[in-house]
Amino acid sequence: MAVPKRKTSKAKGRSRQASSWTLDVPARSVCPHCTTAKAPHVVCPNCGWYKGRQAIEVD
Repeated sequence: MAVPKRKTSKAKGRSRQASSWTLDVPARSVCPHCTTAKAPHVVCPNCGWYKGRQAIEVD
């Protein structure tokens, strides 16, 4: 079995683990009814439309 030649420092190990903590930019799509940015597969908060129909009433 392979044996490490040197001890891995705390900084090296922690920086390797911290690479998986990066935040991704949330996905965005454009509402086809009012052309504002919205989350995909979610009712548009601006106009209330989803999949070509009025899903909720927005004041």
